Amino acid sequence: MSIKALSGKVFLLITGASRGIGRQIATSFGSVLQEGSHILLLATNLNALKESATYIPPSISVDTVSVDLGKATKDELHSIIMQSIKNKRQKEFDRVVIVHNAGTTGNVTESTNDMTDINAWRNYFDINVFSPAILNGVVMKIFNEETNTEKTIINITSLFGIQAGKGVGYYCTGKAAREMFFKVFALENPQVDVLNYSPGPVQTDMFQHICDEVGNKETKIQFNDMVKKASVLTCEQTVNRLLSVLKNRKYKSGDHVDYFDEI
Repeated sequence: MSIKALSGKVFLLITGASRGIGRQIATSFGSVLQEGSHILLLATNLNALKESATYIPPSISVDTVSVDLGKATKDELHSIIMQSIKNKRQKEFDRVVIVHNAGTTGNVTESTNDMTDINAWRNYFDINVFSPAILNGVVMKIFNEETNTEKTIINITSLFGIQAGKGVGYYCTGKAAREMFFKVFALENPQVDVLNYSPGPVQTDMFQHICDEVGNKETKIQFNDMVKKASVLTCEQTVNRLLSVLKNRKYKSGDHVDYFDEI
């Protein structure tokens, strides 16, 4: 599959790459990258990251770094990226692709009236909103305009970023804020290709967590019905769709594109 966004020598950074959609993105994207490309996988679980790396062809160099993105500073993130690039100069890469995939559901047992713990809000936004915004800015400064490196930013969002759901107040709010950040970023940086990709209902640990733990009965029934009706997607299905979206490139930079959209 020939995909312009993944052509040439690519520096690919994926957050939340230790499992689920993030691992599948590493696997599927890695399979189409040109020799000489370099992948940096970030998550907290180093052993799981190393397992993700085994699915990537040996012709592609891979670094795995354990980092708590909710606590990492811009200087720490800058150091991680520069150490990963090592002796390669930024100009050696034709393209930079960042996949902001890491995220959490937050507490799904509470209704909005119960979401009154300021520390819970701060912790949630640290990992789900502030971290991708800061990481994105760090990469943009490392690969500045002088490098002439083409850039693609993929934010893994959700239908809950544009449509409210009962019992998932943290998740909806965080996804909406994060997606809006990347929409503003797209307007300010017209030279960068930005995609907010909503992967649909996917069988991941996060999906199962909502099935098991969500406090709202209506949402619990909705999610468990999808499982009973076998309408939940696999990680491979949704990442294949993401690759098709990138290949066809019929979206406008900053758009929200859902798995089920007809484009």
